[in-house]
Amino acid sequence: MADLLRQGSTLTELACPACGSPLFRLKNGDLWCAKDEKKVIVVKEGEEAKATSSMAMENLEATLMTKVQAIQKRIESEEDPEELQKLTTALSGLLENLERIKKTKT
Repeated sequence: MADLLRQGSTLTELACPACGSPLFRLKNGDLWCAKDEKKVIVVKEGEEAKATSSMAMENLEATLMTKVQAIQKRIESEEDPEELQKLTTALSGLLENLERIKKTKT
């Protein structure tokens, strides 16, 4: 918690719904639970579907980025032209989907 404060985060009056620990507001505006080490989203009544959709998109984006990094590592060591073609095709599809997610968020 002290590290979050040193990094410029602010302690809020809100508590984590999962563990009851105080929440911090990060410099980017996100709420963060230091104990659970995860982002917390405050949802107004009636907006649950929107928040769930937003979290699903963030999770999907993170998964796609992990896959992009994995393919990048494989491309670096791959020498077979056919396998390189498959990897670059897969990478292209992942990057297209990441771009779609970014457009959806704005």
